[in-house]
Amino acid sequence: MSATILRYLLPVGFALLAAGPAPTPRTRTFTFDYTATVPALPTGTDSLELWLPVPHPDASQDIKQLEIKTKVPYTITNAPFGNKVLHLKVPAAQAAGLTVDMRFQATRREHQNPLLAGAKPSSRPTEPTDPNMARWLAPDRLVPLDPKIKEWAQEVVTKANAKTDLEKARAIYEHVVSTVTYDKTGQGWGRGDIYYACDARRGNCTDFHAVFIGYCRALGIPARFSIGFPLPAERGAGEIKGYHCWAEFYTKQTGWVPVDASEAAKDPSRRTYFFGAHDENRVELTRGRDLVLAPHQKSSPLNYFVYPYAEADGKLLEGVKGQFRYEDLGK
Repeated sequence: MSATILRYLLPVGFALLAAGPAPTPRTRTFTFDYTATVPALPTGTDSLELWLPVPHPDASQDIKQLEIKTKVPYTITNAPFGNKVLHLKVPAAQAAGLTVDMRFQATRREHQNPLLAGAKPSSRPTEPTDPNMARWLAPDRLVPLDPKIKEWAQEVVTKANAKTDLEKARAIYEHVVSTVTYDKTGQGWGRGDIYYACDARRGNCTDFHAVFIGYCRALGIPARFSIGFPLPAERGAGEIKGYHCWAEFYTKQTGWVPVDASEAAKDPSRRTYFFGAHDENRVELTRGRDLVLAPHQKSSPLNYFVYPYAEADGKLLEGVKGQFRYEDLGK
């Protein structure tokens, strides 16, 4: 095993053997405002459909006081993978300039895998069975599990002499953090295209996690994708310019393990931390890729779903504007 990989694998092994309780997760409570504004519609349009992601509560976040303000009727429905979707359909005459304001209060907890955080093995809580486990082993449109991807993934774990699924996932993580640069210049980044990321070796969080998730799945390790918004570490209030995404993988030894490879690349001092943890400075809106909404959109499944999505007479409507703001509550 290489010295570099061994240096990062040793803390994992020691954590699994630790006798103390896991550290108390940090929490953050804030309000979040999500506003969607519909642009002018193409001439002759009959009707508009609009979908917004609605945050869902889970083990890492509580969602309260959800308020929707808009002038037209809407529904909130359940979608695959535990996602929730706001949907409305209106005649064109009511659509141009239409705004939908969604406001909610969130409490986000630091997500740490108990075993990797230093808890006793017996203290790991029993996790509910994920009914979508087969999906987390399947390819995405931009993350195929073809022979070339499997070959590259196998090369990584073989070089690291990784044997267990946990060791393999750690070797993949270290490979991604070491070889991909956080760089949003040029074109091609931001789609989560594994071949782009493997060729260019740069991109944003979607590109980092396309490689991590794809390599894990190629080796039979379930891995899942989540997307939402980041919050600056400093408490306060302000506008959020863009999304953030992250990943988790599963082993029988550890259960689900949170990973944030792009944040680790941006801040090398937290490289060890982000293998086994997500900080509290985020909010999740949806899980999974190649998403079918509820009710179904007419177009192809969405690569990922974090911004407003609209169709005019069943065709993609571009130019829907999203604005996002947060305000911390308390300290």
